Amino acid sequence: MTTQIVILAAGMGSRLGRSLPKPLTELSDGRTIMGQQFDNIRFAFGRDASVTTVVGYKLEHIIEAFPEANYVYNEQYDQTNTSKSLLRALRASAPGGVLWMNGDVVFDPRVLVRCRDLIDRDQSFVTVNTAKVSDEEVKYTTTAEGYIKELSKTVKNALGEAVGINYVSSRDKAALIAQLNRVGAQDYFERGIELAIEQDRMLVEPLDISDLYAVEVDFAEDLERANHFV
Repeated sequence: MTTQIVILAAGMGSRLGRSLPKPLTELSDGRTIMGQQFDNIRFAFGRDASVTTVVGYKLEHIIEAFPEANYVYNEQYDQTNTSKSLLRALRASAPGGVLWMNGDVVFDPRVLVRCRDLIDRDQSFVTVNTAKVSDEEVKYTTTAEGYIKELSKTVKNALGEAVGINYVSSRDKAALIAQLNRVGAQDYFERGIELAIEQDRMLVEPLDISDLYAVEVDFAEDLERANHFV
């Protein structure tokens, strides 16, 4: 079965201070953030990989840059967060699991290659970096069995950070959709994952990619750091 891939790119990205949607920010190698993501997707899954992008803010610029993608529109992009963008994408998806990523993550192409084993097993996962734990980032803890327990920016005694590249299995997708529907408009999608873990006993593995680079670009210093890698 073809892997379904979603890029969340509806937000305004105001913290970076650019006029275009943040995924269209140019990197030092001449590609955009989203261009690097598409290259990474093709590297891991081939040129025929099916990609759906959730758009909102200045959507015409993204559609013009990547006409080969499928698109889902979050018309409330200025009033909602990633939980509602992911909800729209999952509702529009075909049967089967879905791999998704935030549209502002610059990452090593080998990250998605590492993801393939868990995708082939249809096992829900969250990619994580155990090398650092920043206050601003989404953090996590695990259960005694090693599955994700807590997943938010307010986690105490965290083991590491969530990278922003995740997968929901075919068996867990309905539960995640239901929880994303219940969470607040300003919640991140991680809140839906947390609730599905807590209330639906969804088992989510942390996939450690600490040895590979992955930079979520929120501020100018993040972009500078990402450019060191590309």
